[in-house]
Amino acid sequence: MYTREAERFYYTLKEVRTMAKCYITGKTTVTGNRRSHALNATRRTWKANLQTVHIKDENGNVKKVKISARALKKGNIERA
Repeated sequence: MYTREAERFYYTLKEVRTMAKCYITGKTTVTGNRRSHALNATRRTWKANLQTVHIKDENGNVKKVKISARALKKGNIERA
């Protein structure tokens, strides 16, 4: 039987695929409010600082992925 609870459960289990997502940390775009001096709220987004790099995965294959700048600075990935 189709219910709202079943639909909500389905969307919580389903992995959301986004273009702008870090391969290592999973960082994505975050949304929130822009607040003026008068505390008016308008929607805005904060985008992750993603860089496209070539890395070697665990099998030794070269892969082109998006990685956040923080994960790149950490240096625990093997670049191709």
